[in-house]
Amino acid sequence: MARIAVIGAGMGAMAAAARLAVAGHRVAVYERTETYGGAVRRFERDGFRFDTGPGLLPLPAVYRDLFLKTGKEPLEDCVELVQVDPSSRHVFADGTEASLPNASRAGVVAALDEALGSGAGQRWGDFLVRAREAWDRTRRPLLEEPLWPNWSVLAEREPYPAVPHKRLLRTRRAGTLAEVGAWELRDPRLTALLESHALAYGLNPSVAPASAAVLPYLEHAFGTWYVRGGMRELARAVYERCVARKVEFHFGAEVTGILEKDGRAAGLEFADRRVAEADTVVGTGPWRLSDLPRGGELYDAGAVEPHPEGTATGRVVVCLALRGPRAADATHRTVVHSADPQAEPDLFARGVPPEHPTVRIDRPDDPALRPDDAHESVVLTATVPSQTHYDWTAAGAAEAFADRMVAAAERAIPGLRERTLWREVRTPVHTREETGAEGGGVPAPALASAEGTLLHPSNSTAIPGLFTVGGWSHPGGGLPHAGMSGALVAGLILEGPEFRGSQ
Repeated sequence: MARIAVIGAGMGAMAAAARLAVAGHRVAVYERTETYGGAVRRFERDGFRFDTGPGLLPLPAVYRDLFLKTGKEPLEDCVELVQVDPSSRHVFADGTEASLPNASRAGVVAALDEALGSGAGQRWGDFLVRAREAWDRTRRPLLEEPLWPNWSVLAEREPYPAVPHKRLLRTRRAGTLAEVGAWELRDPRLTALLESHALAYGLNPSVAPASAAVLPYLEHAFGTWYVRGGMRELARAVYERCVARKVEFHFGAEVTGILEKDGRAAGLEFADRRVAEADTVVGTGPWRLSDLPRGGELYDAGAVEPHPEGTATGRVVVCLALRGPRAADATHRTVVHSADPQAEPDLFARGVPPEHPTVRIDRPDDPALRPDDAHESVVLTATVPSQTHYDWTAAGAAEAFADRMVAAAERAIPGLRERTLWREVRTPVHTREETGAEGGGVPAPALASAEGTLLHPSNSTAIPGLFTVGGWSHPGGGLPHAGMSGALVAGLILEGPEFRGSQ
């Protein structure tokens, strides 16, 4: 039985801890804050509850597998999963609206044809077929297997089978998501629909590779799910599974260094000068791990290097406590697309929040989130520059942007401001406090092509006995990816470097 020390109690870290503990190892988790879950947090006040991290769960099979492999109780015995239908409602810049059914290509095609005009749905449906091919080509190397030693192959190949397009007497194929929208979808509303999936993950559609087509495909193919009681309930269930498997949790434990002995990781040092010895260490984001005192480089020459976390985008979340009941026909998730198609590029090009942001609205029909049926809890989310690029602590900065988000949301919920009892505004500063990520950045999922700029470092490091887990490591950010990261790290520790993922 080996002693395994895990830095942080994020979703990926807990997924790894549960798998390692059930294999018979003694696992201890050391978390800097006073709770678990990483970015999967909840804000509570006056009987209202709000998810301040992910609002929906794509690909629930990842967590079903975790619970299956770590105990007799399946996931559905620990949380109530609800398939959201429609999966999303979209309010476009021209006022057109479309509600898309969950996990139904035919239903989505019909809905888009009705809302946007004949042929629009078919173009989107044909795009999903091509997106599926990109998914099939990248699913194993990017999600189910440790990062290949010859990862450059993934960087060079564009797995999305773009349609040939004649432009300026030349035949070209789309290389970016924006080009897929312009050349293949040929409707600004369909382009906005496509690009909103990238934007939700903090990706710039103008430079995101065409392989980012897998992001909308993931939603359409596997559906979107809600956890009754709020997404924080999923974090609670994973934490309780860890505790049931005898994982030890130490909260308020700030790691300041990694011990080494005979050239391998041998434990942790803490801010209060305590030491915890271990046979194996599972670390947090490799960018932060690189700063911890220890000998040697974290990765060998030629490996994927850690990205500075502050260069990633962040999120502003506005929690709204509303008077008045939730409308009977309200949709769980609504995306209000920017009234200015050029608004979002400022976010990436100049590091300033957009004047007209794309806003995601979550209105769960969940009594657990409101004091009574005469009130409603609503969460608004927008992608923004991290604290590294924009000072969210400046006087009025957060509230001014929240005002713009509410104004956008009123296009979908008329009278929103008049119904508001109070609001809580959370910025990348809060994300930094809760997750430790530099600047409050949020990691994007790993994607192929783009010269490898959207790949994440391997879960194995150049230091024997030291591994990394979570959204800043392979396979990147997002709830499903965190669970997969935990499975990969556990496999590498239990089976060694020859581990090639689930078969």
